[in-house]
Amino acid sequence: MKQLERSFYSKTSMYAFFVVLILFFSMWIGTSGFKHIDMALLGYMISSFIFAIGITIRMCSWLIRPATHEVIKRSFKNLKTRERKERNIRSILKTAFDNIILQKFIFRRGIYRGVMHFMISWGCIGSFAITFGLTFGWMHFDLVDPHTYQIVVMGVPTLKMAAHGILAELIYNGLNITGMMVLVGVIMALYRRINDKDLKVTQRAEFDLFPLYLLLAVTVTGLVLTISYTLLDGFMHHYLTLIHQITVVVMLIYFPFGKLFHLPIRPLTTAVPLNYQEQLKIDTRACKKCSTVYSSDDQIDDVKAILHVQQFDLKLADGTYLADYCPACRRRIRVMKQMNLEGPKGNPYGPIQTMNDIHLSGFGKKRSEQFYEKK
Repeated sequence: MKQLERSFYSKTSMYAFFVVLILFFSMWIGTSGFKHIDMALLGYMISSFIFAIGITIRMCSWLIRPATHEVIKRSFKNLKTRERKERNIRSILKTAFDNIILQKFIFRRGIYRGVMHFMISWGCIGSFAITFGLTFGWMHFDLVDPHTYQIVVMGVPTLKMAAHGILAELIYNGLNITGMMVLVGVIMALYRRINDKDLKVTQRAEFDLFPLYLLLAVTVTGLVLTISYTLLDGFMHHYLTLIHQITVVVMLIYFPFGKLFHLPIRPLTTAVPLNYQEQLKIDTRACKKCSTVYSSDDQIDDVKAILHVQQFDLKLADGTYLADYCPACRRRIRVMKQMNLEGPKGNPYGPIQTMNDIHLSGFGKKRSEQFYEKK
């Protein structure tokens, strides 16, 4: 492997080369030796290869970050552990279903935001699937007889359907359906960003608004293209095709390096409950000071490893680390350190006796059991 790496400028360039090679090979299989290439999609094909190279570069730079690298390393370690096999499968399936398919993590922030994100997300996923499938020739349609089409996937004939049946119409208009989903979601997002005063303070036009404008341009030009050949007898169809192709090319080239990049890395969120929760929403690590259970052993060990790589260990005088304490005790230790005071003895939540006999109130109080009672 090391000998192979020397043939390339870097590991990233080697991975990008193999990604392009795999795409070419899959394209060769899907098009039966490049016999079914649609030259009208040439611009999309070139930009799709650039998109694949950009995604590979961006993904590599993201994976070498200490935090990401440690999570991935922990994930492979846990996946190989036989004792965790059942829990791993259950955790991955549950997280994937809740956070990716249903996107509950967004709906928890509000129904409006949930619907908005759901429409954009699944609209984009569907559009990418159809676009790449047609562009790389992974699927195409063969005319069996004047009234029947057959879908060919990776050179293998599959489903036959009536040329003007309901199923055929749904497949023909797949991009229109996903485009309408994106259009609705983008309009909702723009309305929210224009009218929400809190968002206006933090949002950046080049990072938050530009991707929405780009998605809007792609969907609108694509839908106008459909209107042209269905309702207007192909009026300005050639020019509209060129305009739509330009918007798609710009979007694909921009995708790996902007806000839209979170789409391909979102599935990796399944690693969080997989690695850092022995049971759902149950912590296992006790604070070294107040014995409050606040995290899991795996998570604390990974935090220490990440900080060590970054030469930011936060090791204390007694040999423990700041990560060994719960957030409340951690804040208390920081404050006492800044005040040049030793840790107080006795009740950790009581007043602090300072060197000048001035009493300082405690930094936090435990909530009474009544707080947790249902009202």
